[in-house]
Amino acid sequence: MLREFFVAIYEAFENKGYFQERLGINCVDGYINGSVGDVVLYSFRKLRRKGLFPILSRKDDFTEDEIFDLIEFLYDHVSQPIPSSGHYHSWNQCGHHYSEFIQGSAQDEFRDEINDLLRDYNEGYELSRKGEILSLPGGSLEPLLQAAVPAYDPSNVSARVEAAVEKFRRRKSSIEDRRDAIRDLADVLEHLRPQLKNVLRSQDEADLFNIANNFGIRHHNARQKIDYDRLIWLSWIFYFYLATIHAAVRLVQKSEETSSRS
Repeated sequence: MLREFFVAIYEAFENKGYFQERLGINCVDGYINGSVGDVVLYSFRKLRRKGLFPILSRKDDFTEDEIFDLIEFLYDHVSQPIPSSGHYHSWNQCGHHYSEFIQGSAQDEFRDEINDLLRDYNEGYELSRKGEILSLPGGSLEPLLQAAVPAYDPSNVSARVEAAVEKFRRRKSSIEDRRDAIRDLADVLEHLRPQLKNVLRSQDEADLFNIANNFGIRHHNARQKIDYDRLIWLSWIFYFYLATIHAAVRLVQKSEETSSRS
């Protein structure tokens, strides 16, 4: 079903001319290259995969990884034709050959269509605005991922949190990638530690860093506790730290506002 719906979405955008500018036109007189040149060679160079183009020639046997790679590739190369540009090629009802295009709105349109498909596939995915397919947490955790960290020291807090979330959610993220993402969140809390001393009890503060320091996240030594199901527990630790950062920043902001008024 993933394969069938993906091909249907691709055909719909192809028929509207959304890939003409970059990937070319399948004209009745022969294929006309787009701005990337030979799309077969270009796609192999970018994706390191052979035989993905022409897409319709493989529509019945794409693998999941190939479809996901193609979705990200097409998102980067979609653009909306300006209807009044170019000319209509009437021979054998070939269709309109456009000459002017705009990109931004086309990417949004493509992303909306693809996300309707990806949300219902397996445990759920989404195509981000950066063009990466990310896993969805599902249930009550999704709002936590969508919520922006309150504005506070952007370069050391919000930007690092955003990067850690993307690293953890990438579809090909490994155990090590996920552990790195948790380590990045722990580093954000470490950066906030001086301010947290004013809003947390000392034992609560120590408990926050106990997980990162003693469960094989930040250190590698014989004292580390690593005998746990990593896929399950790394997810728990990640969302625990993410939620903690949201709460910590709000507590710090509230404390600083109270101090400034007194």
